[in-house]
Amino acid sequence: MTKRNKIIYWIATIWLELGMVSTGVVQLIKTKEGQGGVDMITHLGYPTYLLTIIGIWKILGVVALLIPRNPLLKEWAYAGFFFIMTGALFSHIALTDPLVELIPSLLLLVLTITSWYFRPADKKIILVRQ
Repeated sequence: MTKRNKIIYWIATIWLELGMVSTGVVQLIKTKEGQGGVDMITHLGYPTYLLTIIGIWKILGVVALLIPRNPLLKEWAYAGFFFIMTGALFSHIALTDPLVELIPSLLLLVLTITSWYFRPADKKIILVRQ
């Protein structure tokens, strides 16, 4: 892994983890306003109990990315982040929300893809062909 790729990986991963932890905590404490709060989830048409589920998933995903080794667990965390962020993004698009409402989901989606793409070899699942 080149030094450039390592820097890109760590910057994307740190920002991804900060974003997921902060929004996960907001969702767990169920603040009324703000990105990922009760007002937003009800605007999108989802039940408020979904905030608890998504908040827990986000925090567990961050823990999975921080744990050394276990590449399969990391793949699941990246997949979960991808599904959560694409779901949020398309929910906003379906309601024809303004572009400013799409930016947080889009940013976290880009950080997820960037972190996944530039992850070091020891964090990748190696498939052996027989």
